[in-house]
Amino acid sequence: MLQDFWFNVEYGMNHVLDINAYDHVLFLICLTVPYLFRDWRRVLLLVTLFTLGHTLSLVLAAYDVVYVNSDIVEFLIPITILIMAIYNVFTANRGGNKEKIGLLSISAVFFGLIHGLGFAGEFKMLAAGASNKLVLLIEFALGIELAQLIVVFVVLFLSYIIQTIFRFSRRDWIMVISSIVIGLVIPMILNSAFLS
Repeated sequence: MLQDFWFNVEYGMNHVLDINAYDHVLFLICLTVPYLFRDWRRVLLLVTLFTLGHTLSLVLAAYDVVYVNSDIVEFLIPITILIMAIYNVFTANRGGNKEKIGLLSISAVFFGLIHGLGFAGEFKMLAAGASNKLVLLIEFALGIELAQLIVVFVVLFLSYIIQTIFRFSRRDWIMVISSIVIGLVIPMILNSAFLS
C-alpha cells in the first residue's frame, strides 16, 4: 500500500520534472517569476489552483466524461505559456500585481485544465489498472504539487540571487526570463502537429 502511494507520488513528480516535457516547468516559471519570497502565499495559491485545474482534467478523462484531440491540446499548452509570458512582459513594471490576483487565479485554473488534458491519455492508461482511481488521482496530484513547489522555490531563489547579489532590477529580471520563455515556446507552437 505504502509502496503504491510512493510510486504514484513519484509518478506525479516525474510528470512535472521530466526534462523531455519541460512545458510544465516553463509555465511554472512564468507563473512565479513576477514574485519574491515574501509573496509565497500568493504563489502557493496560484500553483495550487493550477494543480486543481490539472487534476480536474484528469478526473474528467479517467471517468470518460471528456475527450479532446491530443493535437489540439499539444498546440494549446504552449499557447498558455506564451500568454503568461506576454502578460509578464506587459506587467513587468508592476511585478506581482496584487490587483490582478482574481484574473491570475482564473487563468491558473483554466490553464491547469488544458495542461491536464495533455496528460489525460497517459493517466487514463495508468488508472485503468488501479483499484481506486480517486486515490490514485490524489496521490498523483500530491506528487505534482510537490514537484511544482520545488520548481517555484528554485525560481524564487534564483530571483533573490539575481536581484540582490547581481543587482538586476525586478522589471529586467521578469522581462529577460519571460522573453527567454517566449523564445522557447514559439518553436513548440510552430512545430505542433495541429499546425502541420
